[in-house]
Amino acid sequence: MPDVFDELHRRWRGGEPVALATVVATRRSAPQPSGAAMLVAADGTVTGSVSGGCVEADLYERARAVLDTGTSELVRYAVSDDDAYAVGLTCGGELDVFLERVDPAGFPELGAVAAARRAGRPVAVVTCVAADAGDPPALAAPVDPAGRLGRRLVLTEDGTSGTLGGERLDAAAAADALGLLAAGRGAVLRYGYDGQRRGSGLSLFVATYATPPRMIVFGAIDFAAAVARIGAFLGYRVTVCDARPVFATARRFPEADEVVVDWPHRYLRAELDAGRVDARTAVCVLTHDPKFDVPVLTLALRHPLAFVGAMGSRRTHDERRKQLREAGVSVAQLDRLAAPIGLDLGGRTPEETAVSVAAQIVAGRWGGTGRPLAELAGPIHRPE
Repeated sequence: MPDVFDELHRRWRGGEPVALATVVATRRSAPQPSGAAMLVAADGTVTGSVSGGCVEADLYERARAVLDTGTSELVRYAVSDDDAYAVGLTCGGELDVFLERVDPAGFPELGAVAAARRAGRPVAVVTCVAADAGDPPALAAPVDPAGRLGRRLVLTEDGTSGTLGGERLDAAAAADALGLLAAGRGAVLRYGYDGQRRGSGLSLFVATYATPPRMIVFGAIDFAAAVARIGAFLGYRVTVCDARPVFATARRFPEADEVVVDWPHRYLRAELDAGRVDARTAVCVLTHDPKFDVPVLTLALRHPLAFVGAMGSRRTHDERRKQLREAGVSVAQLDRLAAPIGLDLGGRTPEETAVSVAAQIVAGRWGGTGRPLAELAGPIHRPE
């Protein structure tokens, strides 16, 4: 809610309570995506929109009531409902909207959220939007025996603040929210009251404020198309770069966010200088051609990127290591290079190879071993 957030923060700083309506889930052809928001101030001013005008009139009245009572509610609008037709939602979509009162006393962490956003640092806000939720009827009339509705947990680089009402629940929600934050997207998560991942009990909406991490794929080959596809699936903003214009075309890489014709090392240098590459960035060098590989890997390995991998046979990699050492890359820097790229899954096709590359990136991000879970003991999800 970029435009709404600034107004929310402005009124919060002035100590003014407001009602905030946020789309927490959508289905079918809903008019606005999850995270869209509308703010209703005590003076009647409205900022933002959740449906492009379809349900705003009804939400306005509900928001005024929430502002007066302080009681949060989750409302579902669906085309099959008579109420949906009455308020104008005839587009065929469904959306769940959470209404809550926001003021400094109830949301003291909002200042820290605003500061993180201004600094460009990732931050996530986890809010309990329904209790004993699961099926649509429960969403419309939530029961909250433990008083969890409206509680929040805020995650920043400095740690967590607030609580959802229990240590185990906070830990489970924080672990999953960190994954969403790393991918730069939000979602509704469901847990039991003690953090059990059982899909019922509590519904938590995770709002994230972070740009998606980048994946830069060097080498416009068939394997690159598959890696770009799975990178997009994982939530990365994918760039494919190759110096050969006949191969580096948008038509060959429809899943990539951008396709760049440039020498790999020159492009990476420009992105580093512009601050568009950071510690979340994954670099996959798939060219296995020394005139492309060595310059771009020399540059990438000297920066704290999340992942640097290179394709090629073991013989190719041995020769590449020698050339990288001659280019001044240290042994410690070379140890960060994942080459040959990917985990040993036995894959043969570009798609299977892309799965092994993605698996290695995910394992590196979260400290996974790559071993079958059946061979391991202890919790599946590692604590942060």
